[in-house]
Amino acid sequence: MGDLSQRFCTIAGKEILVDNEGFLWHVEDWTEEIADALALECGIERLTDAQWAVIRFLRNYFSYYGRAPMNRDLKAGLGISLLNLEALFPGGIRHGARRIAGLPNPKSCT
Repeated sequence: MGDLSQRFCTIAGKEILVDNEGFLWHVEDWTEEIADALALECGIERLTDAQWAVIRFLRNYFSYYGRAPMNRDLKAGLGISLLNLEALFPGGIRHGARRIAGLPNPKSCT
């Protein structure tokens, strides 16, 4: 497992605790403004409706089950192929969509 040390970072004008890969340390710190700022850091100028649908699905799933969805849950819940889901975000689902959605670092979930 890599170093998951934490630090404070200013995101969307707020001091937020993040790990060394920029994932939010506390899922409840997330806001839509933070998602926009994280997306911009990834090179996404403006999140599309399709990207917001993925972000909202990830957050709702995490809120309900206490964990991120498996790939099969994403496919079934969103009706989109994994290839198309991966293409929506620089960094794919794990390091793009999950980070922008404010979910924990996949490395901390092992």
